[in-house]
Amino acid sequence: MGKKLTLLTAVFALVVAACGGGAEETTTTTAAPEPGQTTTTAAPAPGGGGDAGAGGGGAQEGGSLLDTVIARGTLNCGVNETLAGFGFKDESGQFVGFDVDLCRAVAAAVLGDANAVKFEPLTAAARFEAVNSGLVDLLSRNTTWTQSRDTDLGLDFGPTTYYDGQQLMAKAADGFSASSTLNDIAGAVVCTNAGTTTEKNITEASDALGLNITLQTYEDFNIVMENFKSGACDVVTTDGSGLVSRKATDPAGGEWVIFPEVPISKEPLGPAWKQNDSVWGDVVRWTVYAMIIAEEKGITSANVDQMVANPPDGEASRLLGASEDEIQTKMGLPADAFYQVIKQVGNYGEVFDRHLTPLGLNRGLNALWSDGGLLYAPPAR
Repeated sequence: MGKKLTLLTAVFALVVAACGGGAEETTTTTAAPEPGQTTTTAAPAPGGGGDAGAGGGGAQEGGSLLDTVIARGTLNCGVNETLAGFGFKDESGQFVGFDVDLCRAVAAAVLGDANAVKFEPLTAAARFEAVNSGLVDLLSRNTTWTQSRDTDLGLDFGPTTYYDGQQLMAKAADGFSASSTLNDIAGAVVCTNAGTTTEKNITEASDALGLNITLQTYEDFNIVMENFKSGACDVVTTDGSGLVSRKATDPAGGEWVIFPEVPISKEPLGPAWKQNDSVWGDVVRWTVYAMIIAEEKGITSANVDQMVANPPDGEASRLLGASEDEIQTKMGLPADAFYQVIKQVGNYGEVFDRHLTPLGLNRGLNALWSDGGLLYAPPAR
């Protein structure tokens, strides 16, 4: 009996220890795909809820980042400030551009005011830490969706808003032309942004061809361009759209050539936020989809009021909040959330034409699926 009592006492002690002890918080440190960047992510506490509880930077405990943004009354959005057409400051000091307008669209959907945005200018190297630290709610800064960023780095990505590819730019006076190939950069000094996928792409592409190049990187692309113009760099490389932007807006751009015709990589650019906040993710995704669907249906900032009064079909009626079976309120948004997006910011095509068409960028892959492009939104039903 004594032995049995001792055994039972020991078992009871083990059960108490197992059930009563608090679980220790664990952390994992994951390396970003770029050199020298790491981020530390705390594992969710037991019983802490689902996706919403693990929400984006600055989110209230147990809630989605959507709740935080609504309570704050302002969207904190990370953008570029040096890339004309996508994100830059105009002469009056205002942020403008294709990516900037996505920030404004999300603010219009969530807060009813496209101007309720605090823009945070970020370098390529600093952008991911800004998301993971909670400095920004949304990153809309010509950022490529990659496997490592989507998993190891702890980001979630929205729909691709601009399909791009990496190209190179050099001076015609140095013997380069639009028909030049990657083989023509053998022995060249090639410069690009630090903290980008561009570094790895050009390194892997040149290694595959057995090319000997000297790669120099700078955190600020303005410095990259200064070195290129001074002759310290023979070639610059980044997303093709970025090169077109620089060429179109620099007085010396007429002497520069972009090559090769077929990009050396795939660069799907779009918005990103801190991982595992599906409620916030739905808001960002459907803001983009609403802009695409609106273009499909010919709904613009100029005629959206007419379309609300006389919707072309049931989908448009739901999307604009004009029918009882609208879905926006189930997402935690006002019924007219996407009406506000189109009214205040415009459909996808309007935003493209406002900022990118003047640079000489055509729609190409960024045309609607019905026009031979890749833009395709799920149905709003």
